[in-house]
Amino acid sequence: MQYTARINWTRNNTSFDAKSFSRDHHVQFGSGPSIDVSSAPEFLGNSTLTNPEELFTASIASCFMLTFLYWSAVKGFIINNYTIEATGKLAKNAEGKMAITEVLLKPGIAFEKDKQPSKEQLDELIKKAHDNCFISCSVKTAVKIEAQTALV
Repeated sequence: MQYTARINWTRNNTSFDAKSFSRDHHVQFGSGPSIDVSSAPEFLGNSTLTNPEELFTASIASCFMLTFLYWSAVKGFIINNYTIEATGKLAKNAEGKMAITEVLLKPGIAFEKDKQPSKEQLDELIKKAHDNCFISCSVKTAVKIEAQTALV
């Protein structure tokens, strides 16, 4: 399996030096949709556009969620609602390079009353989701999870 993205950036007759070139660019995903992206405002980007650090953080959160939903369904638990707050921390890594060194995931999961896991089963689902998320398994970034559950 392969997944693709095409990125396009154009200078548009503006100056080109380290402090003034536009960081705005366009991302076309292989699955069809596209978005406009820029660097983070702290790195001279456009604050109205999504930045790569946010996309990275979101990809880990999305992958974790999808993996969690899968394992919950396999185990017979019913989820009525799932939300997740994800925070990526940009800092120097062990090699002294700037990197997203940690992503903290705070999922809020609402299970059906009669189809919910025990605390031990929830911990097992979180571990399975973490251990089997393709994106988390692909990066050096530490991924931490603080789950909250509710009954519906």
